[in-house]
Amino acid sequence: MSKDPAPAIYGLIGYPVRHSLSAAMHNAAFQSLGINAEYRLFEISPAALNAFLRGDLEVSDIEGRSVRSGDIAGFNVTIPHKVPMLVEAKTTQLDLLTLLCGAVNTVKREGERLLYHNTDCIGFITSLQRDLKFNTAGKTTVVIGCGGAGRAVIAGLAQKGMGVKKIYIFDLNPQVAEATLRHFSKFEDLGCSPELILAQELPRKIQEADLLVNASPVGMKEGDDPAVEKEWLHPRLSVYDVVYNRTTELLRESRSLGIPSCGGLGMLLYQGVHAFEIWFGDQKAPVEVMHQALLGSPQ
Repeated sequence: MSKDPAPAIYGLIGYPVRHSLSAAMHNAAFQSLGINAEYRLFEISPAALNAFLRGDLEVSDIEGRSVRSGDIAGFNVTIPHKVPMLVEAKTTQLDLLTLLCGAVNTVKREGERLLYHNTDCIGFITSLQRDLKFNTAGKTTVVIGCGGAGRAVIAGLAQKGMGVKKIYIFDLNPQVAEATLRHFSKFEDLGCSPELILAQELPRKIQEADLLVNASPVGMKEGDDPAVEKEWLHPRLSVYDVVYNRTTELLRESRSLGIPSCGGLGMLLYQGVHAFEIWFGDQKAPVEVMHQALLGSPQ
């Protein structure tokens, strides 16, 4: 009697990853479509990243199940690997959106080749429009956080066709902020180029803004302070917080003032939808199944 074939392995790599809801979302999608696959969470340290990408690293998921990294058919990428991954990706042909994001969050394995993509950008824009019902045309935005998620947010807002008037960017680490500014300065064909602001300018720029995006990790942990002071918020503002694993203090304070606000669960959903469709080609992702799996996951 023949054995059932082993499931294809997909997953998330980062350091840490235990907070992630991606496994619930993708495993629900696999099950609903009858795909023989499993999505697992892998904690990969920065020192092990190169060996992982070469495919010759034996890795264990958070439940202790081991697999050779070269046998993982596709994977998502989270903190702290999104930006460093782009350095590895430059040996391959990249689409314009991934180059613009300056970060990688989705990888597909084709034999010995790795194909690098960024779906965070389209995930953010889709959620911004559908969940927050925000129209970017003629609007001023402030983006806090210039890591991988922040770059994807900036890339989405900076595209031609979005009609954004101003994009102000800030990061607690000045070197990260300056590196992000240098990155976007390489692109001439933007609808709006980001401008770097200093900490002392944040209150005034938020007062001028129509949209505030927290793309930093601030708020991921219980007890984190809000990303900005409550008195900086105002009634003309909309707030998007990319943190998805809990309701942040920024969201609580925004909602207490009646300010339209949205957490990052929709961004997670839509980036996952697009990652799924990169891995499986013509197979459409079961969006509602994935959404319900996220809503049902402990947060």
